[in-house]
Amino acid sequence: VAGKLKKDGKIRRGYLGLGGQTVPLPRRTTRHFNLPSESGVLVVSVEPDCPAHRAGVQQGDVLITLDSNVIGTVDDLHRHLTEQRIGTPAHLGVLRRFDRLDLIAVPEETSARK
Repeated sequence: VAGKLKKDGKIRRGYLGLGGQTVPLPRRTTRHFNLPSESGVLVVSVEPDCPAHRAGVQQGDVLITLDSNVIGTVDDLHRHLTEQRIGTPAHLGVLRRFDRLDLIAVPEETSARK
């Protein structure tokens, strides 16, 4: 990070446009879907006309993966929304009620949003 700041003067991050919080998953859910983590990111809000909204993410969904990366916490999500993800389609593994969905979102650069 320090080298990137020295070189470019800023850090570019991917942006999905959702608000979330880390939540524990019921043991029954983790077993049923054979999940590697016992937590996920509950989507508490989705901004209109943002990558998550365009991908079909809904309030109440629980994000569990970003491509092949396990998303067990909000920190995991932030850690994987790197500069390399900007403009590149990413598979979001989502739990919605009793279903596991694979949605595709294209993260934008955070500074591109107003």
